[in-house]
Amino acid sequence: MKLLSRIWAAFSLRGVAAHLRKLIVAVIGGTVLLIGIALIVLPGPAFIVIPVGLAILATEFAWARHALTRTRDFVSRRKNTKTTAVVRTEQ
Repeated sequence: MKLLSRIWAAFSLRGVAAHLRKLIVAVIGGTVLLIGIALIVLPGPAFIVIPVGLAILATEFAWARHALTRTRDFVSRRKNTKTTAVVRTEQ
């Protein structure tokens, strides 16, 4: 947490810095999110990279915070539902 605090303190200049910080978060988070979307069809851990990109964007944007909350809810619902495979026997 100290590292994150130091990073935010570096961008805590008044006026232009607030817009600059938002732009930097948008560029970094958007890039990570786009890489995650590309990993859906490419070999790689898209299910890890996409939430990381949303988490970065959620620090500045409400829509990303909402999408991240919906993603967490979806994952927890899928985790809690026990899926059982139906085994058919040949008769």
